Amino acid sequence: MGLTGPAAPNGKAALMSMQMYAQEVNARGGILGRPVEIVVYDDQTNPATVPGIYSKLLDVDHVDLLISGYGTNLQAPAMPTVMRRGKMFLGLFGLAVNDQFHYERFFQMMPSGPDARIAFSRGFFDLAMSMQPKPSTVALTGANAEFGHIALEGARENARNAGLKIVYDQKYPPSTVDAGPIMRALAATKPDVVFVASYPPDSVALIRAANEVGLKASMFGGGMIGLQYATMKTQLGPLLNNIVYYDLNAPEPTMDFPGIKEFLTKYQSRAVQEGVDPLGYYLPPYAYSAMQIFEQAIVATSSLDDAKLAAYAHQATFNTIVGKIQFGNGGEWNAPRILFVQFQDIVGNDLSQFKRPGKQVILNPEPYKSGTFRYPYKA
Repeated sequence: MGLTGPAAPNGKAALMSMQMYAQEVNARGGILGRPVEIVVYDDQTNPATVPGIYSKLLDVDHVDLLISGYGTNLQAPAMPTVMRRGKMFLGLFGLAVNDQFHYERFFQMMPSGPDARIAFSRGFFDLAMSMQPKPSTVALTGANAEFGHIALEGARENARNAGLKIVYDQKYPPSTVDAGPIMRALAATKPDVVFVASYPPDSVALIRAANEVGLKASMFGGGMIGLQYATMKTQLGPLLNNIVYYDLNAPEPTMDFPGIKEFLTKYQSRAVQEGVDPLGYYLPPYAYSAMQIFEQAIVATSSLDDAKLAAYAHQATFNTIVGKIQFGNGGEWNAPRILFVQFQDIVGNDLSQFKRPGKQVILNPEPYKSGTFRYPYKA
């Protein structure tokens, strides 16, 4: 798990969530009479560390079960090792990772649906085409890394299907901290819509650059990782207003699944003293749900055998704090539930406002919609 490096805010929050689960289940007597122990190493948010870590987990620690680190860039390097050993593998928020591996014992804890590459940005472009007047041009940019490649590939296809002309399509180095040149070049093409596939540091840099250059676009946002974190919400404050971004959970009434409020109350009461994301809406509930899935599969099969667990997971319906989960092709969720959310009426940098409904309004998909789309975007 990334406990240092750019993904550390999510990595630490995910780990604490899984440790919360372990404490709770062990207080109930464990699973099949055995206690649950979390074995973790820091991958430093560095893909190069990943293969060695999984070899150590399997060959030295002899772990029974595997859950990935956070994100696409840290899942893909683990797959060859996991596959050689025939292990069942739960992935935490990777995008279309299994498209290249086709591994039958892989399951993704991200509601992208069977066609994850396309589903990740489809809702964004559906919203774009709901604007009046309809947009005609789009600019695409993202980090030159695994996540950026996959997200932009899907965005191109969705843009073409929507009839949008792509007027800018450029990647930038993942280490980019000054996004001014990128945003000036992008803004010069005068796009109606701007879709970004970014990781936390560059998400901040791009938003600041958009305000510095006075970006004029009807819609701005997309697959911007980091806007889900409390630290970035309070850091950017009103600069977030009217950005439409990808998320998987928000404190809106349409996301009130059984057990989620109780989990968040317990999580938030511990978060500050543990030094993790104090909100916990994004990854923590899904990390906890991954543990619930393992428990339900183990109890149902009375086994820790990877083949039996994976076979069960392919046909079961799991009850979790993020709702009912069924896995379909490639280990993805059988139906997509990627949210596109818009920041609205953010005032100042106070954290508490992000706990209230109406500040992160869900616009898509329709069953979870909680408010009205505001446009155009104004830097």
